[in-house]
Amino acid sequence: MIQAEISIYPLATKTTSVSFYIAKAIESIKNIENLRYEINSMGTILESNDIDSINKASKNMVETVHNLGINRVEVIIKIDSRTDKHQKMEEKIDSIKKQMS
Repeated sequence: MIQAEISIYPLATKTTSVSFYIAKAIESIKNIENLRYEINSMGTILESNDIDSINKASKNMVETVHNLGINRVEVIIKIDSRTDKHQKMEEKIDSIKKQMS
């Protein structure tokens, strides 16, 4: 199971808000086969058992922002690839919560 966190930062937009660009980037990955995603306030979690799906989503997101007229996009991607256990993103969070008092 592969989970990745991607954060997209469009630069040189006309305003300080980038939610429009982020929304369009997320819309671009809705129909990618074998991909789940969850948005949060700082990025988007991607989940798949196939790294190619993660890479395709990342590429789609960046290209979408560029296609909206943004010439420069910074991207941070953090990937967790695990072969010993099939663990979904919700299960990882549950595991952490169990350890909290």
